[in-house]
Amino acid sequence: MKIVFVGPTVPDAATLVGDALAVRPPATQGDILRAVYDGATVIGLIDGNFEYVAPVWHKEILFALSLGVTVLGAASMGALRAAECAAFGMVGIGEIFRQYMADETADDSDVALLHAPEELGYTALTVPLVNLRATLRHLTEQNRLTATDAAEIADVAADLFYKERTWNAILGHAGLSAHIDAAMLRAEYVDQKRIDALELFEALRRMPAERHAPPQDWTFNTTSLWATMLSQLPLTDEKSDA
Repeated sequence: MKIVFVGPTVPDAATLVGDALAVRPPATQGDILRAVYDGATVIGLIDGNFEYVAPVWHKEILFALSLGVTVLGAASMGALRAAECAAFGMVGIGEIFRQYMADETADDSDVALLHAPEELGYTALTVPLVNLRATLRHLTEQNRLTATDAAEIADVAADLFYKERTWNAILGHAGLSAHIDAAMLRAEYVDQKRIDALELFEALRRMPAERHAPPQDWTFNTTSLWATMLSQLPLTDEKSDA
């Protein structure tokens, strides 16, 4: 069974993947572990919740890998965790993962955004910094935005808390909107997170739905903290898949 955790990055994921993948909502702590116990052979991590809930724990990713489950990450929380767990065999996909690995992107909040709930289609309410930077690169490469203006916009956006990173806040800061074509920025918006997520979908489709041999170069350590988590975490989840 192939499972992918995704939400606001690709709100229409269920329609796009059809029966090829089991789509579950953004992951929180314990969801990767539940997927393993549910029989997952391949897991794709794109979106994950945080702040008000515990995020996906690195240890549960390592547990999945130790059992021969292929775990891929891209676009959002998945790209971040893939960069952090690459040494243990987690597979990163896409440009944002590459940026984390190259230290071109470092902050967790660079992929974060404020969005509406699932019931309202995960509508984006703010602009993820990784997407803004991709948009600025595209416009400078097309000679439609100067490098100086692009750098100024990027700096302003980076200084904003991710929940406040709207187009109006970015362009209204320090009078940027007076000499920047805001309509052009919106029209030429590059959704790098979605691009990377779609690449992960394709990678998942191509992979065989089977577990492989456990890693030979490292051993999963069952720590006391891990044992405590197992004892406290219900492995029969009442939530339905999204």
